[in-house]
Amino acid sequence: MISFANMLRIAVRICLGLVAAFAVFATVWTLHRAIEVSNRQTASQATLEARQPAYRATATALASGDSDAQLSANRDIVLLQQVLSTSTPDADATAEPPTSIAFDATPGPIELPKLYSASNPAPGLVLSGTAVPRPVDIIARDYDLVNVILLGGDDELTEDNFIRTDTMIVVSLNLETGTVSMINLPRDLFVYIPRGSMGRLNTAYGIGENINWNPDGGFGLLRQTIFYNFGINVHYYARANFAAFETIIDRLGGVDIAVDCRYRDLYPVDNFDPEASAASNYYWRTLDIGLYTFDGFDALWYARTRRYTDDLDRGRRQQQLLRAMWRKARAGNLVTTIPTLWSELTETIDTNVPFNVMLSLLPYLVDLDLDRVQNLTFARNYHAKNWKTPGGDSVLLPQPEPIANLMRNFYTPPSSNQLAMTGSTIAVYNASGNDNWDIVASERLRWEGFNAIAMGSPAAGDVLDSSRLIDQSASTKGSLVPRLTKALNLTNKQVETRADPMRQFDYQVLIGKDYQSCTYGVLPIDD
Repeated sequence: MISFANMLRIAVRICLGLVAAFAVFATVWTLHRAIEVSNRQTASQATLEARQPAYRATATALASGDSDAQLSANRDIVLLQQVLSTSTPDADATAEPPTSIAFDATPGPIELPKLYSASNPAPGLVLSGTAVPRPVDIIARDYDLVNVILLGGDDELTEDNFIRTDTMIVVSLNLETGTVSMINLPRDLFVYIPRGSMGRLNTAYGIGENINWNPDGGFGLLRQTIFYNFGINVHYYARANFAAFETIIDRLGGVDIAVDCRYRDLYPVDNFDPEASAASNYYWRTLDIGLYTFDGFDALWYARTRRYTDDLDRGRRQQQLLRAMWRKARAGNLVTTIPTLWSELTETIDTNVPFNVMLSLLPYLVDLDLDRVQNLTFARNYHAKNWKTPGGDSVLLPQPEPIANLMRNFYTPPSSNQLAMTGSTIAVYNASGNDNWDIVASERLRWEGFNAIAMGSPAAGDVLDSSRLIDQSASTKGSLVPRLTKALNLTNKQVETRADPMRQFDYQVLIGKDYQSCTYGVLPIDD
C-alpha cells in the first residue's frame, strides 16, 4: 500500500509536471502569436514595397499642389479653447481587449468625447486671397448619433513626411433609428483651418500632426476644421493607408463592385520594373460597365482614378467600396468576430475608437442592412464652386447654404417618402446582351434607396436596343417614375404604363443595349 507521504510526493510531481507543461505551452503559443504578427507585418510591408514603385509612378498618383505655407507649422497662433460639452472624459482607449467576449444585444448609453472650440478669427480677415468665412451654425442633432470619420491617404508613399487625407468619409450611426448616413468630404474644399490659415481640407490632419495640436493631434485639428466649416461634430476617426486598404480587401477575399461608368487610366504591367520607362511599365486599361470582383490592388485603382472624371465622383466610388466591404463582411459573418480580432484590426488601422465603445456599437451593426444606409455626396457647382488661389492652385470653394442643407439631410434619417420608395418593388431584367447589366442597374437603384431586384434575362430572351421602364402600379399619387427615370437616365419616351392588379412587382425595368446611367460627370471615352 502506498503511504500518504508517497501519495503526496506523487501529487506534487504531477502538479509540477502540469505547471511545466503549461509553461511550455504558453511559451510556444506566445511565440506562435508573435510569429503570426511578425509575418503579417512582414507580408504587409513586402506588399507595400512591391507595389510602391507602381503607386509612386502611376498617373493616378495624386500631386499635392499644396503651397509650403499651407503645410508649415504656424506656431504664432495661440489656441483658445472652451468646453462645449459636459460629457464625461473618454474611457481608457489603451485597455487590452479580451481574447473572446459576448456582447449584450441591448447596449447602454455611449459616452462621447468632449468637443473643444478654437477661437474665431477677426471679422473681415482675408487669407490666401479670399475672405475667411465665419463659423457656420451648428447642425441640430435631433437624434442620438455617433459620428466616425474614415480617413485614407498616400502618406507612406510621399517623401515630404506630410499626411494628406485624400479620403474623408463621415459615417453617422443613428442609435435611435438604426440607420447610417455616409458623406464624402472632397479633399480640395478650400476652408478655414482653425490654426490661422486657409487651405485644402485634406491638409488639416497633417498640419495638426506637424504642430502637435492639442488635443488629439491631427484628428483634433481636422475635427475643429469640420466643426467650423460644416457644423457637425465628429467623435472618432479610423485611418488606413494604401497597404492597409489592400490588406483589408484581400483578407475579405475581394469585393464585388457594379461599375456603372466607363473608366480608363494607366495600369501597371505584371512584370513592373522600377528602372524601366513609364511606356514599358504601364498600359491603358479600360473598365467597361459591368460587375467585377476586385482584389485589394484593383479596388485601390478603382477608388483612386481621376482621369476622365473628378474628385467628387471618386468620393462616390469610395463609398461604393465601403458598401461592398460591409456586404462581404456581413455575408461572411465577420462582424460578430470584431471583438476577437480587435488587436489585429488596430495593427492595420489607426483609430481612437475605444474598445468598450466598439462593443457598445456592435449590436447596432450586426443586423445593419445596406437598405438602411444613406449615401450623400457633394455636387459640383452647387455645394462647391471651382476657384483658383493666388498661387494658381485649383480648389473648391464651399457654398454655405447648400452645404448646410446637405448636412441637415445627413443628420436626418430616411423620411416616410424614402421609406415608400423602399416599399415599392422593382424588377430589373437584362435585355442588353451584356453580362450582369441587370445587377449593375439594380445596384444603381439601390444606391438611390429603391427596392430593386436583379432578375436576369427576360423569359423571352429578347435583346432590346433601348431600355424601357414599365409602370405596373399606374399610380398617379406617389409615383416613382420621375425618380426612376432620373436614376437610370431614361427619357419619358422610354416609359410605359401597363396597369396590372395581379402584379408581382410595381415596376419593371428592361435594360437595353443603350443603358447608360452614368450621370456623375465622367467624360465619355472614345474606343
